[in-house]
Amino acid sequence: MAVPMETQLQSIFEDVVKTEVIEEAFAGMFMDTPEDERTKLISCLGAFRQYWDTLPQESHEPCVQWTVRFIHSQHSPKRISFLYDCLAMAVETSLLPPRMVCQALIGSEALEWERTQLWALTFRLIRKIIGGVDYKGVRDLLKAVLDKVQTIPTLVSSAIVQHLLPAREVVEYILDRNACLLPAYFAVNEIRKLYPEGQLSHWLLGSLISDFVDSFRPTARLNSICGRCSLLPVVNNSGAICNSWKLDPATLRFPLKGMLPYDKDLFDPQTGLLRYVLEQPYSRDMVCNMLGLNKQTLNIAQHKQRCPVLEEQLVDLVVYAMERSETEEQFDDGGTSQLLWQHLSSQLIFFVLFQFASFPHMVLSLHQKLAGRGLIKGRDHLMWVLLQFISGSIQKNALADFLPVMKLFDLLYPEKEGWTSQVGHHSATLTHDPDISSPVVLFTPPLCIPVPDINKPQSTHAFAMTCIWIHLNRKAQNDNSKLQIPIPHSLKLHHEFLQQSLRSKSLPMTDYKIALLCNAYSTNSECFTLPMGVLVETIYGNGTARISLPGTNCMASGSTTPLPMNLLDSLTVHAKMSLIHSIATRVIKLAHAKSSIALAPALVETYSRLLVYMEIESLGIKGFISQLLPNVFKSHAWGILHTLLEMFSYRMHHIQPHYRVQLLSHLHSLAAVPQTNQNQLHLCVESTALRLITALGSSEVQPQFTRFLSDPKTVLSAESEELNRALILTLARATHITDFFTGSDSIQGTWCKDILQTIMSFTPHNWASHTLSCFPAPLQAFFKQNNVPQESRFNLKKNVEEEYRKWKSMTNENDIITHFSMQGSPPLFLCLLWKMLLETDHINQIGYRVLERIGARALVAHVRTFADFLVYEFSTSAGGQQLNKCIEILNDMVWKYNIVTLDRLILCLAMRSHEGNEAQVCYFIIQLLLLKPNDFRNRVSDFVKENAPEHWLQSDWHNKHMSYHKKYPEKLYFEGLAEQVNPPMPLQPQYLPIYFGNVCLRFLPVFDIVIHRFLELLPVSKSLETLLDHLGGLYKFHDRPVTYLYNTLHYYERHLRERTNLKRKLVHAIMSSLKDNRTPGWCLSDTYLKFGMNPRDDNIWVPDDTYYCKLIGRLVDTMAGKSPGPFPNCDWRFNEFPNPAAHALHVTCVELMALAVPGKDVGNALLNVVLKSQPLVPRENVTAFMNAIGLVITALPEPYWIVLHDRLVSVISSPALTSETEWVGYPFQLLDFTACHQSYSEMYCSYVLALAHAVWHHSSIGQLSLIPKFLSEVLKPLVKTEFQLLYVYHLVGPFLQRFQQERTRCMLEISVAFYEMLQAVDHHSKHLAYMDPICDFLYHIKYMFTGDSVKDQVEKIICTLRPAMKLRLRFITHISKMEPSGAVPTATSATQPTAVSSPAPQGGAGPSNVPLSVAQ
Repeated sequence: MAVPMETQLQSIFEDVVKTEVIEEAFAGMFMDTPEDERTKLISCLGAFRQYWDTLPQESHEPCVQWTVRFIHSQHSPKRISFLYDCLAMAVETSLLPPRMVCQALIGSEALEWERTQLWALTFRLIRKIIGGVDYKGVRDLLKAVLDKVQTIPTLVSSAIVQHLLPAREVVEYILDRNACLLPAYFAVNEIRKLYPEGQLSHWLLGSLISDFVDSFRPTARLNSICGRCSLLPVVNNSGAICNSWKLDPATLRFPLKGMLPYDKDLFDPQTGLLRYVLEQPYSRDMVCNMLGLNKQTLNIAQHKQRCPVLEEQLVDLVVYAMERSETEEQFDDGGTSQLLWQHLSSQLIFFVLFQFASFPHMVLSLHQKLAGRGLIKGRDHLMWVLLQFISGSIQKNALADFLPVMKLFDLLYPEKEGWTSQVGHHSATLTHDPDISSPVVLFTPPLCIPVPDINKPQSTHAFAMTCIWIHLNRKAQNDNSKLQIPIPHSLKLHHEFLQQSLRSKSLPMTDYKIALLCNAYSTNSECFTLPMGVLVETIYGNGTARISLPGTNCMASGSTTPLPMNLLDSLTVHAKMSLIHSIATRVIKLAHAKSSIALAPALVETYSRLLVYMEIESLGIKGFISQLLPNVFKSHAWGILHTLLEMFSYRMHHIQPHYRVQLLSHLHSLAAVPQTNQNQLHLCVESTALRLITALGSSEVQPQFTRFLSDPKTVLSAESEELNRALILTLARATHITDFFTGSDSIQGTWCKDILQTIMSFTPHNWASHTLSCFPAPLQAFFKQNNVPQESRFNLKKNVEEEYRKWKSMTNENDIITHFSMQGSPPLFLCLLWKMLLETDHINQIGYRVLERIGARALVAHVRTFADFLVYEFSTSAGGQQLNKCIEILNDMVWKYNIVTLDRLILCLAMRSHEGNEAQVCYFIIQLLLLKPNDFRNRVSDFVKENAPEHWLQSDWHNKHMSYHKKYPEKLYFEGLAEQVNPPMPLQPQYLPIYFGNVCLRFLPVFDIVIHRFLELLPVSKSLETLLDHLGGLYKFHDRPVTYLYNTLHYYERHLRERTNLKRKLVHAIMSSLKDNRTPGWCLSDTYLKFGMNPRDDNIWVPDDTYYCKLIGRLVDTMAGKSPGPFPNCDWRFNEFPNPAAHALHVTCVELMALAVPGKDVGNALLNVVLKSQPLVPRENVTAFMNAIGLVITALPEPYWIVLHDRLVSVISSPALTSETEWVGYPFQLLDFTACHQSYSEMYCSYVLALAHAVWHHSSIGQLSLIPKFLSEVLKPLVKTEFQLLYVYHLVGPFLQRFQQERTRCMLEISVAFYEMLQAVDHHSKHLAYMDPICDFLYHIKYMFTGDSVKDQVEKIICTLRPAMKLRLRFITHISKMEPSGAVPTATSATQPTAVSSPAPQGGAGPSNVPLSVAQ
């Protein structure tokens, strides 16, 4: 029978420790001689070894644990000491693994601080043998020792401290960087877990821990962006979507990598950043992105993501608005205060609606923050904001959620009190009686708040509190609740006024009574129907009245005046939702009924105004795209469909990109339906699609199109070459501006590849070399590989002659019509019509019937070949008379015969790919078509003269629209041709309703493309200037003129470098078209207007430093929310840009690119704004200026920002970093820009470092991807000293996190470059003073970013370093495998650091490309 392990072990050890009776009687008086001790030890060990060798592997650990328990059960220190010697010898002779022994010792429950001798002996033994433990074991032991030390109370007798110190010695030894038992990075990780930021370590460890943690501050600094807490984004700018701005949603802290002791401000909640973003209009998507809030999870009950930090910031913003209202006199002047309240109500509704913030919590918090502040001027606006939410959600939620509002009422409406002793209240009179020492409180009856002037929109805010009371009471009645609150006395007059208005029979539209009633009774259906009915009636038109719309046979309901914005702004969200719901339902009903009467213009215009409110997005734009459009389409209500597309083209603002791309895919599927093969609808679908494509923002293209990678067909046109070309041009512009392809030379593996290949399979085409040369290199390569053979001009001419001969020789009318309109016949019919007009000056009836039979969709292909044919005809024409004849015929085809519309023909011409001379001829035809005859010029000048772009302020758009169409009717069904044929054909085509469009507005997106084509071809520059002179005024109606200018100057920067006059002309034409409709100072700076706009070839204006300082200062002031700001206030809902900072950034970039100064000089001048001493840049504001420079310079083309690299090279080569002499001070202090700046001790190199960080923090990943090449090719050869190395590490280190998330390849290249630089420094320097921070930094990179991915390259480098460095870095490469391992160190050898044995080989290190967590 097997003997249990315990029995066997007991017999081995008890033999050795048994003592004679006499020894026990005279304990401590008998001494063994050293020889006896040794003999005993050896015999005990021999017996133990014999037994150990018989044990299976899995019993080893229990065996060691039992041994330790046995030792700890002894009471005689002598026995314990002897047995510990046995253990030590067992470890030294490699019998027992040191890690197992140490773990068993520390894990023993008997090891308590009260047993001081056992404690001291145990930790001495551990100190003796721990040198043989592998580094992961040492890490676990450090954690266990620290946990044990934590058990010692704060108060113990000083007598025993001496016995407790061995534990401290063990910790000291583990943390000794020269002993190098484990990467110090592991140790700091364990320490920071136990003692987080701001927590003191245990008294026994004293300053040991804090000094060790402090030794990591340099490493933390190398990984921190200088002045990060003062960097701010521009909301809705491309850089704002990236990971740089993410915060922890629970604490609002930056997500910092690793457990390093970063500077305190990086651990603080970034309330300033969140608050700044929340203040910006249209920032809610960015807030959700920053805090990782996800709207999609809301359907699932358990996913209510309430975010208390967000709630708190929203409350603070409301308090701020209350403070602002105290000082601002006017409110309804469109000033900052009004814009702020408007924006606040939109933010609040969104975040509370999606349950990221809780309404009752916010109201109570507001009460707390406003109590005792006496801020009451803004109370009506605050109640208005609360009313928005209450009226919309009170029916679905419990009454108790809304009652806290009454507490706010008590606080903000002091009129209700009868007794009061506060001076200054409306209802108290305070008098001092000379005989009485204290003031007398007089009772005055509570005041009623008077009824405001209801002719002013302001009145709706004044009534807000009464409306809230009405809603709360209604809810209480419906719930039969006991909580009914009697009407507060102060609101009596308001309440009576509303009751009275409800009883009145007629409600005029001239004042705000209707709005007041809608707001007060929107939850009470019997009272609500009256005022809402009046609104609806006003815009629907009452039944019988009819008015005509452009074109023939098109009648609409009679109401033409839309509801004014002031009135819509005065309705609560709940009332607006009822109104928009009612409109959408009516439109769907009319669509089902296939009504022949079109919608009333007032209805269409009001509906588009309502779509501007983001608060009603779900019923607004979301309902428009996902319910209304599909429903109308299903009902085949083509008139209404046409109307909706027109609204989208001419009346929509700030529509989120996913809705626009969704509409684009709807349009492509629409284009394939047979019913849309109708001239007017086809034209509308194509025009809308063109607008959608060209209007995509550069930073929107990639995120939107990557959503369709599984099926790119849905967002591409199956047949329109022009639309697909427009998409490729948009793609080229977007990838150029976001630097997407920087550093790569192929589209392989990118999201563009499938899209381009699908386009080439749908509509194969080529690009002219002058257009192609502007594309980013990978796109150029793609089109060179996928070259499409083109039909020769000779063939085209031959085919046209051939077909023309057939036309003349065929006699049977039906055969002719069938032959020329048949599907699959060559698309040459327009060329034939051209020849007929050239030869006979007229077209017969058959020609008209063929055109009609071909159909709108197929005709586009005919226009395409016609465009090519024209170029060949004009190239070979003799000039003079013949040329005039050609132009006249072409013009007749557009304006007299209405065969093709001008915008389609010009679009086709501009999108052909002619080379050289033919390209010039093509552009010559475009110029002649646009300018030679007066037809188009007159249309443009009249339209520009008589109309203004601010449609939201107009009430008479419809009348102007109709008078323009009467003067210049649009004929879309070949009417001109039908009249001219012999005999004339009576035509009464059924027109679809046109509410907004005309040829000028349709031409605008085409004009954008024409300007770009003309810019690409140098010889036609003069023609472009002429076009801009005559037609530039149209840009008054462009919905994004500044963005268009920005994109053009950025994309064509290389082409326009030398053509400063053309650049100025372009800026001038577009900006001056807007001068009558914008407040002065809205865009270009006065200095630029004065000096930069005047053409002076002989003496080009070169701005001085002051100019650049003022220009950047303007952006700084805008972002700081200075009031009054540098730019005039405007209603951001209808502005091209979503907020003041986005506007300021774009106009600044346009102005800088428009300067007649090379990009390199502008870039250097921008850097000098903070790098030179500038009187206009206040010291305390320098980080705000750096932030602004970072934003501006990264939004400019490469030549502007690449100059930063030259500055970095000059700093790294400067004596401050290259001289070997001992430096003044400590390099890490110098690299701490903020501290140096505050103490006036900063140096040039720390300024450059901070500025580089600001620039790179705002850079796109494409711009950052040049860093690896810059490091390895430019900086690496320069780095020879430690200071240079630390500078480079600090420069690039903080951006590894972004590379890891967005471009892993770059991160790995940078890591290798870091080691190569270290190698150069190691070989070049005699002495290295900062080995530890350097190694800590490299360990941080391994464990946080690269894992083992670069191990092979790095291993070779580490082997060549000096021994001390190699020793410290050995855990990165596990060099131990390559060295002959020495004997396990004994207590004596362990004190000599270099003789420490290598750690046991590391276990599985995890997959090679995944960063390891420190815990691995």
